[in-house]
Amino acid sequence: MIEQDTIKLLRECDAGVKMGVSAIDEVNDRVKSEEFKHCLTYCKSEHIKLQHEIESALDRFHDDGKEPNPMAKGMSWMKTNFKMAADASDNTIADLITDGCNMGVKSLNRYLNQYEAADEHTKDITKRLINLEQQLTNDVRGYL
Repeated sequence: MIEQDTIKLLRECDAGVKMGVSAIDEVNDRVKSEEFKHCLTYCKSEHIKLQHEIESALDRFHDDGKEPNPMAKGMSWMKTNFKMAADASDNTIADLITDGCNMGVKSLNRYLNQYEAADEHTKDITKRLINLEQQLTNDVRGYL
């Protein structure tokens, strides 16, 4: 049970971190504020560090991880492009990033509870990813 929950939680973290990197990539070149852009770039680099750690942990279980849900990714892309077409401001980008982070935090906490038998190292990775998402939400509040 521990191994199964560990793998499942790692897969969800893998999908979540990929979704986060993709979301940042989608808007980063449209950000006007250099400080905001730096914030997003830093957060992306931290996501990538966690992604390497997640991939390494999954490799130990001979697992390929998980891609983000195509429907969720498509809906995110549509929402981003629709909102950006109407208003391509840093305010809109901060709003989109905040919504994405909040969804990520909610999902990751649900998976943390669902896969409670996962090993402590995997739970720690999940908590660090949650904290990274929460920190980004705090960092972009000034642009809302």
